[in-house]
Amino acid sequence: METALENLEPKSLWRHFAALSAIPRASTKEAAARDYVLAQAARLGLDPIQDGAGNVVIRKPAAPGREGAIPAALQGHLDMVCEKNEGTTHDFDTDPIRLIRDGDWLKADGTTLGADNGVGVAAALAVMESEDIAHGSLEFVFTIDEESGLTGASEFPNGLLKSQYFLNLDGEEEGTLCIGCAGGLNTVARRKVERRPAAAGEGWRVRVSGLQGGHSGLDIDRGRGNAVRILGGVLQSLMDSLPVAVAEMQGGSKRNAIPREASATVVLDGARERELRSLVATAEAQIRSEFGAFDPGLKIAVEPVTRPQQVLADADARLVAGLLASLHHGVLAMSPDVAGLVQTSTNLATVSARAGEVEIETSQRSAIESSKLAAGRMVSTIFRLAGFEVEHAGGYPGWKPEPTSDIVRKSQAAHLEILGKTPELVAMHAGLECGVIGEKHAGMQMISFGPHIVDVHSPSERLKISSVEPFWNFLKGLLERL
Repeated sequence: METALENLEPKSLWRHFAALSAIPRASTKEAAARDYVLAQAARLGLDPIQDGAGNVVIRKPAAPGREGAIPAALQGHLDMVCEKNEGTTHDFDTDPIRLIRDGDWLKADGTTLGADNGVGVAAALAVMESEDIAHGSLEFVFTIDEESGLTGASEFPNGLLKSQYFLNLDGEEEGTLCIGCAGGLNTVARRKVERRPAAAGEGWRVRVSGLQGGHSGLDIDRGRGNAVRILGGVLQSLMDSLPVAVAEMQGGSKRNAIPREASATVVLDGARERELRSLVATAEAQIRSEFGAFDPGLKIAVEPVTRPQQVLADADARLVAGLLASLHHGVLAMSPDVAGLVQTSTNLATVSARAGEVEIETSQRSAIESSKLAAGRMVSTIFRLAGFEVEHAGGYPGWKPEPTSDIVRKSQAAHLEILGKTPELVAMHAGLECGVIGEKHAGMQMISFGPHIVDVHSPSERLKISSVEPFWNFLKGLLERL
């Protein structure tokens, strides 16, 4: 890890990032990362506030001569998405992230990197310990469980913050200022299924892999394959052509990630193995052709496994496979106001069919509250028509852009002065804690920014090293100009 980060600037930021990378911090399991933040506050003689959810707020007085500056909050979330490639040996509950430096990119060894939002937290800690930034009074806000539903932000106390400006350090695109985001909703469906003893035959696993996956909001319009949906279509084709019995289905791992891998265990007479492999190979070729350069790594494999003792009833297997193949995944509407911005979408996230029950998780996003709810109704209606019970959970509000606010104008001017160019104002088709926390603090003005990070929420996540120092210089300069 030290080798990967050797000689990088700014040293304080990278030192904290290295420390966070060594701390397991899956969503809802951020206690050790919170302890690290609290230890930094204690070292600096700053008193923290911890709310009932586990969020932390630390206040730092203004630098001499800046006592009259408008107070600002710097915010990042402590948790990270924990995804790994199949075959990667890594325990997210105990193992540190193994960092790899590849030219101008920092990545992890077969897992998510955690730059989302480790680099933002590291930057906030670096500001907290700094002695040479002429800032006003600051509040440092470290939230928990952002990635699985903005839980920390949702449970953040009303009116706790004194700041008038809120700087979210969870941005992922250099040269931009985010001034708005989509709200979100999770729609989960469950259904009991019948099982019967497996007939004679052999066990096979049909496995979809090699897809890029990605963030279910930021990457939803990039044409990438959805492993769960692909698996449903392949199973449909197999059941239409062969006397295949389906025992299990499993795919995806996070509601906010496009599923990269999915598999099903099936039972079939061993004498028909060649037909099975031929059908799967044909499906792979057809689907690869459909995705083209959008997702060229798709693989659909057939592997022998121990024959299961029980399989799904044929009618239930066909229903579930057909539902997975037919549920919408992707963009539902583009913004009529912001060119290139997705307005409404839905993500088919996970499936699990085991022990007599099938569970399917989806998520919907929209910058417009009514559109978000309509997308949730659309998905839940389809589920109910298939006999599923449906639950909506984890809803959170969007954040309305205010492009003429004082913080936006000051940030644009500072960016131009410090980095030599005016930043692009953007809105995100993803959930940010700004909308949730901002709703609890009337009148607080907000922006979000960060260094350049790509393929978040997947093992391909990478942080552009050369974007970190400009991000840091802008953050310091902005604090001195507020």
